[in-house]
Amino acid sequence: MSEVVNKAGLAKETTGVLASLTTGQKNEALLIMAEALRNEAEQIIAANREDLERGRQAGTPESLLDRLALDVSRIEGIAEGLRQIAVLPDPVGDSLETIERPNGLTIEKVRVPLGVIGIIYEARPNVTVDAAGLCLKTGNAVVLRGGSSALSSNRKIVEVLHAALSGTAIPAAALQLIEDPNRSSVDEMLKLNGLLDVIIPRGGSSLIQNVVMNATVPVIETGAGICHTYLDASAKPEMAERISLNAKAQRPSVCNAMETLLVHREYAAQHLLSLAEAFREANVELRGCSGTVALVPWAQPATTEDFATEYNDYILNIRVVSGLDEALQHIAEFGTKHSECIVTEDSGQAARFLQEVDAAAVYHNASTRFTDGFEFGFGAEIGISTQKLHARGPMGLPALTSSKYKIYGSGQIRG
Repeated sequence: MSEVVNKAGLAKETTGVLASLTTGQKNEALLIMAEALRNEAEQIIAANREDLERGRQAGTPESLLDRLALDVSRIEGIAEGLRQIAVLPDPVGDSLETIERPNGLTIEKVRVPLGVIGIIYEARPNVTVDAAGLCLKTGNAVVLRGGSSALSSNRKIVEVLHAALSGTAIPAAALQLIEDPNRSSVDEMLKLNGLLDVIIPRGGSSLIQNVVMNATVPVIETGAGICHTYLDASAKPEMAERISLNAKAQRPSVCNAMETLLVHREYAAQHLLSLAEAFREANVELRGCSGTVALVPWAQPATTEDFATEYNDYILNIRVVSGLDEALQHIAEFGTKHSECIVTEDSGQAARFLQEVDAAAVYHNASTRFTDGFEFGFGAEIGISTQKLHARGPMGLPALTSSKYKIYGSGQIRG
């Protein structure tokens, strides 16, 4: 029996126990897990150093190493995510609808766990904890398959969480980590119908597309983030600069970072050069359309491929557009339905943008960096769904539940 089948089977065996746990029991376990992470931070950081060293030797870009890196502050933030999940309402058991039928039947629709959730993700060890916390809070077992670049970090984190769970009502076997770094372990997970109830991929477009195209297990698709900010003619320059710099440079390695800045030609004529200077001071390489290059001499010409690229780095595309219609056309062509922003003082333009842009999150005068479960008040997130079935946007606790009908009768039969 392979590692994947064995661990998925062990997780499956815990689902009956998980479904019967009280909210108090689950919350207590989450708080114990959070404290364990804090107490064992130095061990986790030591394991993380092994991953970082392997990454540097392999030539991994610094922006991607930043996604992998852990320190005391980040571990505290991860632990805080568990504490936030613990205080959030438990959706399991919520009554969604009650129907009283003429024949006397009472039909109640209630939230229930999905069952066993498989998570396939790349070099972000915080996902290990976020996924565990969200799944366990909702009564789901979870099988994790992280990227090989974070294997030492993930192994140590799960070791710490297993030790913490051993003294709680949650079976430690409900949390499983696939340690096999070979691609075959991913391929095997994709076909585990009967053991896995759903798979959620988190990572780059190639990983996500592999899962979507090859899985026979149901998939909740999360998407790559080619996010845009459109500066309308009426945008306030100070606000526009603050939002744009934050969206690109605050943490460029994440999926809600801006990759392309769209600028109304009237705004560009007055303010693009000074905005470009601010990006240069932030060490952001600029690539732009012909209109951009004419206004910003150090900008490199952008290609169609550039506009279709999620850089995850200090690189930004800029395109000067004639107005909102052209901005909407560009987003429709190159966007990934993740997060899009308009900066404007024109309420009509803002309303059109928010209504017409097809994305999981649309912003008016705020950075796309807020598309995040913690920022939305979910405590953490299992991923950001860019599909339209079941869940969309940052997926918190309710997104990890399904529903079932409970029917109460008094002897009714169907004629």
